[in-house]
Amino acid sequence: MFVAGAETSATVTEWAMLELIKNPKIMKKAQEEVRRVVREKGKLKVDEEDIQEMDYLKCVIKETLTLHPPGPTPVPRESSESVNIKGYLLPPETRVMINAWAIQRDPDIWSCAEEFILERMCLGISFGSAVVKSNLANLLYWFDWQMPGDADEKGLVIQAASVRQRGSNSGTN
Repeated sequence: MFVAGAETSATVTEWAMLELIKNPKIMKKAQEEVRRVVREKGKLKVDEEDIQEMDYLKCVIKETLTLHPPGPTPVPRESSESVNIKGYLLPPETRVMINAWAIQRDPDIWSCAEEFILERMCLGISFGSAVVKSNLANLLYWFDWQMPGDADEKGLVIQAASVRQRGSNSGTN
């Protein structure tokens, strides 16, 4: 369970960093909030108490979860009764998997489905994690990052990947 949680948190943090690189105005606003909250207290690092005051950071994470859910296909469900979906009859007790990634990018549901828009409601709000908030707040506090060289985010191709240390089942090696 710990490995899954750590890997999921790292993945969400990486996607948030990418979205912030692609949206420098949003990153600047998030950095300003993080740095203001921490500096007002005369501190050098971000802690959980500080994060509770960072509403804009929370919006960044929620929008990241909307566009890049860590588990694009949540736990399978079972139909309780017969249902007809676009001409396909599913009998009772049929295992059904929902593609959250596709739903959260469906232009019939969301206007500007591919854009990073903090103001929209987030379907993945319950997945919010203190680890992601802490990681991202500290990265925003200590670092500035941007697209490399003359790179254009519109032409950026992202291949999702997850990496774990070889031979490690616990993630503690």
